[in-house]
Amino acid sequence: MNLTLSYEDHCAEITHQAAALASSLTDGADLSASVPSCPDWNLAQLLRHLGEAHRWVEEIVRTRATQPPPDTALRTLPRETTTTPAELATWLTEGAQRLSDTLRTTGPDARIWTPLPSGSPRFFARRMAHETVIHRADASLTLGTDFTVGQRVALDALDEWMELGSLPEMLDYHPERRELLGPGRTLHFHATDTPPEATADWLVDLTGTTLAWRRSPEPATVSVRAPLTDLLLLIYGRRPADTATFEIQGDTDLLEFWLAEVIFA
Repeated sequence: MNLTLSYEDHCAEITHQAAALASSLTDGADLSASVPSCPDWNLAQLLRHLGEAHRWVEEIVRTRATQPPPDTALRTLPRETTTTPAELATWLTEGAQRLSDTLRTTGPDARIWTPLPSGSPRFFARRMAHETVIHRADASLTLGTDFTVGQRVALDALDEWMELGSLPEMLDYHPERRELLGPGRTLHFHATDTPPEATADWLVDLTGTTLAWRRSPEPATVSVRAPLTDLLLLIYGRRPADTATFEIQGDTDLLEFWLAEVIFA
């Protein structure tokens, strides 16, 4: 079983995840509903943020930008909900398709600006695939619908999250995260519903001078066992570490401290 996602896989997931999100927007969807996992936004703002993020990245890739254009995806988004769910769904999928097409046309190895080390469309293809996955989860939480995601996608999303969060420059962007570092501080996450070849174990190591991680089943100060999708939502800050879903052993205070400091918005 090939569990690695390729550049083409990431391009495909952008449109697949956007289409899945759009399909959940029935005519009765309440666009004014507050998003539980992004409480500053209503559903309309969440969708506009995602659609504008797709368009922002598409411009960077298409123009082979050497510096970022104005970041419209993070501006203050209007709370108005006069646009219908169907109109927003169409707008969202059109932007995702345009981004995916541009990524394919440009290819993975072009030199462009990226906000973190990479300098190629590979960074944006992977980032936008998982950005769309997680915001689809946000929409599902808002609409009260089930959220599922393919095993390969969830594994890659967790790996990407660990990789980005462990970059040394993250401590420059978020100096408060240095407080996480200390002797004996390790966290282990294990997915209970994956085959052995998935090696679905993540060890977060906070004992050094920077945040680090590795795929490893070794013992840790605190360990968390749960189905893969639940781990994904926990680590991305989309659901609490309740004991009904998660089997937690060890230092629960360390777990809560780590989750609070590294939350993904």
